[in-house]
Amino acid sequence: MSEGLIETVAAVIADSGGRVLLVRKQGSDTFIQPGGKREPGEDSLRTLARELREEIGVQLVPGSAVRLGEFEARAVHEAGMRVRAEAFLVRVEGRPEAAAEIAELVWIDPRDPGEVNVAPLSRLHILPAFLATSEDAA
Repeated sequence: MSEGLIETVAAVIADSGGRVLLVRKQGSDTFIQPGGKREPGEDSLRTLARELREEIGVQLVPGSAVRLGEFEARAVHEAGMRVRAEAFLVRVEGRPEAAAEIAELVWIDPRDPGEVNVAPLSRLHILPAFLATSEDAA
């Protein structure tokens, strides 16, 4: 039996110290990138802008998105599914705060998240892509 696929758009938001923001949904113990599923007629950046506003109360800075790639891994919130995310490094305006289905925010060192339970999609794919991009820019 093949796994189903969930298509999403994910944001990498880094602070001035290089830490990356992750979110935890209510009822979950796993942290993921902010973002979510497209609604009909939305492109990736409109989806991201809407999800960031709804989930963490920030505004996507126009023109700031840098595409990191498209990545796929086992879904942590939907049993038997895989998730594919188009990930973007973005800048935002405002102070992130948990809203909607988000229970908690955490800023992590992308090289060493410590005890934070980071989803495979972020840990294995998105965070390494961010680190490679930030090292290329350095």
